[in-house]
Amino acid sequence: MSDFLQTPIVYLKGVGPSRAELLQKELEIFTFNDLLFHFPYRHLDRSKIYRIAEIDAATAYVQLRGKITQFKLLGAGRTQRLCADFTDGSGLLELVWFQGIKWVKESIKPNKEYVLFGKPSAFNGSYNMVHPSMEDPEQIQEKQYQHIMPLYSCSEKMKARGLDTKAIMKLIHALVVDVKFEMPENLPAAIIHKYQFMDRKTAFRAVHFPKNLQELTAAQQRLKYEELFFVQLKLLRYKMKRTQLVNGIQFEQIGPLFNSFYQHNLPFDLTNAQKRVLKEIRSDMKRGIQMNRLLQGDVGSGKTVVALMCMLMAIDNGYQACMMAPTEILAQQHLHTVKELLKDLPIKVELLTGSTSAKARKQIDADLQSGALQLLIGTHALIEDKVQFQNLGLAIVDEQHRFGVEQRYRLWKKNKYPPHVLVMTATPIPRTLAMTLYGDLDVSVIDELPVGRKPIQTIHKYDNNRLHVYGFLKQQIGLGRQVYIVYPLIDESEKLTYKSLTEGYGSICLEFPLPQYAVSMVHGKMKHAEKDFEMKRFIKGETQIMVATTVIEVGVNVPNASVMVIESAEKFGLSQLHQLRGRVGRGADQSYCILMSSKELSNDARLRLKTMTETADGFKIAEVDLKLRGPGELEGTSQSGILDLRIADITSDTAIIEQARNDAKELLSLDLNLEQLQHQALNRYFAMYQRNAKWGRVS
Repeated sequence: MSDFLQTPIVYLKGVGPSRAELLQKELEIFTFNDLLFHFPYRHLDRSKIYRIAEIDAATAYVQLRGKITQFKLLGAGRTQRLCADFTDGSGLLELVWFQGIKWVKESIKPNKEYVLFGKPSAFNGSYNMVHPSMEDPEQIQEKQYQHIMPLYSCSEKMKARGLDTKAIMKLIHALVVDVKFEMPENLPAAIIHKYQFMDRKTAFRAVHFPKNLQELTAAQQRLKYEELFFVQLKLLRYKMKRTQLVNGIQFEQIGPLFNSFYQHNLPFDLTNAQKRVLKEIRSDMKRGIQMNRLLQGDVGSGKTVVALMCMLMAIDNGYQACMMAPTEILAQQHLHTVKELLKDLPIKVELLTGSTSAKARKQIDADLQSGALQLLIGTHALIEDKVQFQNLGLAIVDEQHRFGVEQRYRLWKKNKYPPHVLVMTATPIPRTLAMTLYGDLDVSVIDELPVGRKPIQTIHKYDNNRLHVYGFLKQQIGLGRQVYIVYPLIDESEKLTYKSLTEGYGSICLEFPLPQYAVSMVHGKMKHAEKDFEMKRFIKGETQIMVATTVIEVGVNVPNASVMVIESAEKFGLSQLHQLRGRVGRGADQSYCILMSSKELSNDARLRLKTMTETADGFKIAEVDLKLRGPGELEGTSQSGILDLRIADITSDTAIIEQARNDAKELLSLDLNLEQLQHQALNRYFAMYQRNAKWGRVS
């Protein structure tokens, strides 16, 4: 990067101290380079003049050329608005201004020709346009760069202070068109030649102010590839260096504990997918190279059994193992499941959470350090510095999206040699996301459910069908089944209209009264003992209904529970809905998931509910979820929001991701340290690109 591009933004013509402060606070633009990377979120083709007669319901932004025939001032006070009749000879369009009325009346002249730009809306059988952009046709000719007009994101605070998308466009134009500066190339010549990429500086100019749509496409392709190439270069280099340079623990044998479990304790035959995954993990752990593997498997696919068998491999080889879960409920569920599966095998298993007593914790710490404790299950309490293992050989992280990268890194440091790491998720990850966010991990997939599982019937009902739903619940309870009812909030909120758990609990108790029915309630703010008491009542069948928040999203396993009702389902993300649905369908009975919602749904909410009713395929759900929600920040420690990409889109740029990954893999296989002469410029840029480097080394 040139020194010029590191110049503070305050020194760009048209910025100044006040605007610089606003750009820094609202958009994190501190330098010329930051402004250069503030890419348009959209381009509008202003080279075409539409006719009013061409406008229809599908029309987005249009550019028109015509005259205002008359103004009308309507309303008074806050409701006052200025309206105008605009015509181009093919029809009539009403223009409306709610603000700046005085300026419009003084500046815009009737019967004078203007080029008008804006978004038409249908109203009372005709079309209008609110606050259109109006310019003199001669001025438009002078502004050639506006023929394909970039639109930039900006906050409401910025708009209020005159720094809107047009003002940002002028600042970027001053930088990329008016100022002369050098921009060194950062891609190898062989790659530029292979794809016939335009040079880097031309690409930045063209992505902001293209001469035509073809040039815009070419610039976007170049910059998307560049961005994804460096993502893949970083991930793959970590992966290759880890396998070459980082010593791993070698599990040489499959021993008596594993064999005894497989022959006598396994409660069902493993599926072919489980067998395949175990072979992949076994192959990793016997090579003497640290394993970093992602295990994907839909809800109920049998990941826990696979994880336990992997831990038995570690224990058979004289090492300890641990499993970290995001919640106490899930950790307790794992403890119960593991102890049940191990039965009489001579393995010491303990639970460590925030609720563990000081006395119990002291004993656990002593047993860990002496090696007497072979298997530890817990929450984030496992990563506290005072928790020290004698020889940790395998660390399993369940529901990995619930943990930050930094937390996993702290677990990774607990040994002289890094333990093997297996991260598990019940939310299947689309292939494009796996290649970017998890590109440094090997991936195993359990894509097969145990034999005999009946598909869960998922139904969407509106709130006005509630009595019918209650009747169905009574019918199911009459058959001996149990029911979950999940709410998104604990207490009623004035700002939020969706159902609260405390309000819902009262309603459910009235509708399902004692002594015929019994209702449990569980939420995250309850004391551990109270929560545990209510959970045990439900597990034992002493209560027929469990009213809960999303604390039961993962880990609760009650085979007799056959109905999941999700209140205000439109307020949940697809991942949560899919996880909640997975709490039922664990027994032999037909199970149901009922999504309750109001009739007022956004387009995104409607799509989420439609997706849930149409498919139980976690991978299809994950693809839709990725498009709706964004994949999470790639660099740093954030795990939610939009992937930290400036211009590429992993939902639509799959082909570029694959090209970039293949090219990066080929280059690194020949020159892992980027030392060859032809890679010097690449190496300089890559050294600057790498930040927060240690987090990229951890699953």
